[in-house]
Amino acid sequence: MSVTILLVEDNESIIMGLEYLLIQEGYQPCTARTLREAEELIREHTPDLVLLDVSLPDGNGFTFCREIRKNDNCPVIFLTASEEEADVVRGFDLGAEDYIIKPFRNRELISRIKRVLLRSGKGNILLKCGDIVLNLETGKVCRAGRELNLTKLEYRILSLMMTYPGKLFAREEILAGIWDLSGNFVNDNTLSVTMKRIREKLDDAEGEIIRTVRGIGYRLEA
Repeated sequence: MSVTILLVEDNESIIMGLEYLLIQEGYQPCTARTLREAEELIREHTPDLVLLDVSLPDGNGFTFCREIRKNDNCPVIFLTASEEEADVVRGFDLGAEDYIIKPFRNRELISRIKRVLLRSGKGNILLKCGDIVLNLETGKVCRAGRELNLTKLEYRILSLMMTYPGKLFAREEILAGIWDLSGNFVNDNTLSVTMKRIREKLDDAEGEIIRTVRGIGYRLEA
């Protein structure tokens, strides 16, 4: 069964790009350029997820998000140029699952959509980056069909990076994520050793899949 995503956006170039991207990922997009159109569409169809701009010709997306939350549990991701802290906080307070600032990276957006759909029970359990596939349900990781034998720490680091392919992770950011996930302290040296082992298991000796950005951290090439 296809996943329907309602895109509420008035910028034609963004609409065209996102419709193409969503179709390529196997989703079924429907588009509203105003709040009125969005209200009509959501009455006719029950989307699995809403991508919602804040600034629209006939009002703001916060109002629409509030209405969705009154009548439905449909997950909402704000996709907007507004990066004011007050707007971000307001979006989450209204129950949005995520808040993404324009301009955005396509692969990162798709990964966030997959995460939200997975949490809502409507999503794909697979994260993909090139020929690397990570199954969030079974915990298995394969490259080109070959299963990789990762430790718990290696899996958690790779899972974190595959959720946001193309994102530059500072070393401190990865360490903080590992701490949150495992509850165990991981020091900087352990991170270096673990990244080296992940590369070895991915046959990435040259660092073409997981790039090192000297003095900052690592990036998984999308």
